[in-house]
Amino acid sequence: MPELLTYKCPFCGGGVEFEASAGQMKCPFCDAVFDRTAILAMEERQSRGEEGEAEERNASAPGEESGGAGYYVCSACGGEIIAGPNTAATRCPYCDNPVLLNRRLQGKWEPDLIIPFRVTKRAAVEVMKRFISDKPLVPKLFSDESHLEEMQSLYVPFWIYDAAYHADVAYAATKVSRWSDRKYNYTETSYFRVERAGTLSFRDVPVDASIRMPDAMMDSLEPFRMEEAVPFRAEYLSGYLADKYDVDPELCMNRAHERMGNTAKRVFRDTAKGYNSLRESREDCRYLEIKPRYALFPVWLLRTEWEGKKYVFAMNGQTGKFIGELPMDNKAYWTKRLTYAGIFAIPLFLLSFLFLNVISLFTLPFVLLIAFFAGEIPLIGAKKAIRNVRLQTAAWDYTGEGDLSLEKAKDVFLRKTLSKTRRDDD
Repeated sequence: MPELLTYKCPFCGGGVEFEASAGQMKCPFCDAVFDRTAILAMEERQSRGEEGEAEERNASAPGEESGGAGYYVCSACGGEIIAGPNTAATRCPYCDNPVLLNRRLQGKWEPDLIIPFRVTKRAAVEVMKRFISDKPLVPKLFSDESHLEEMQSLYVPFWIYDAAYHADVAYAATKVSRWSDRKYNYTETSYFRVERAGTLSFRDVPVDASIRMPDAMMDSLEPFRMEEAVPFRAEYLSGYLADKYDVDPELCMNRAHERMGNTAKRVFRDTAKGYNSLRESREDCRYLEIKPRYALFPVWLLRTEWEGKKYVFAMNGQTGKFIGELPMDNKAYWTKRLTYAGIFAIPLFLLSFLFLNVISLFTLPFVLLIAFFAGEIPLIGAKKAIRNVRLQTAAWDYTGEGDLSLEKAKDVFLRKTLSKTRRDDD
């Protein structure tokens, strides 16, 4: 197999790409469409006819295996391609020919699964425009200067974990009842020991395996629909950028465990119903592991700059979910806040006049201060909407009701106490 692999159209010789909208390989020059059989034939033909030549001119630089860049020669135009140490698919900077770096897709680098792109670039740009235009606090010129057409398609490496969380926990619980008679208020507290044991199963918990991808941003793109994942085939990468993983599954497993553990604790706790308080007194938990799988997920990325600050946006290339932190127009923010403060000030003045019968110099500053802070309330949602990147600490999307198997559900009554206090109105 040659070091560089390019699927060439047999009709015009152009580089064939995977077309997201059609779900097939397509030549962007003559619009020819190819099925799986034709692609395998192309690959076999290229392997037989170009293997010797590729070994001579497409050999990687000596520093590649030690973490340096790789240097390659484009089979279409002869231009030099410089690929970073984690690049698995790229394009020639001279002729835009799609190129796959085979060595980085073999052996331990070969993914188990891939979710092909479903969202085209045109659709991604349109979603980005709507995302910006719907935000009243975003500068009006931002969308014009953010170079939306520079969005890049990238397959991001992920580790996917299936696991079962086995827990044997105990809680100190209370039930409180209150009543009164003509003289006293009574409080009765019943104490219980609540025991739960069982297993909660998780499926397809993802953790991104790329150092250069912010965890919070990749988390915010979830969920990916794993039912659409297919066994990895190299042709899905043609026409897209792709990285290989640079974070080992053992390190990513810690994040997966944290998310699963937080979810499992809440699920077991929620099985103890009807108590006023619940405090954990014993916890014995362990994971029953299944070997992690290596997958590539589709992501549209846009990196841009506004007033000297860099911004990164991302879209789930399968579902179209869009996330990112947009700049805020401070002038628009303060204009709206002061406007809302003025609106709130009017009823506050009227209430002060009705209840105090006079608006004095003493009450006026307090009314204005309250109105100023109240002016922030209508803008809370707008501020959150332009910053929707969140690091995930739970795994609710990867477990369900049928995934909990309880082995023990025991509630033991311990004792009861009764206290009384004299009523204040007596």
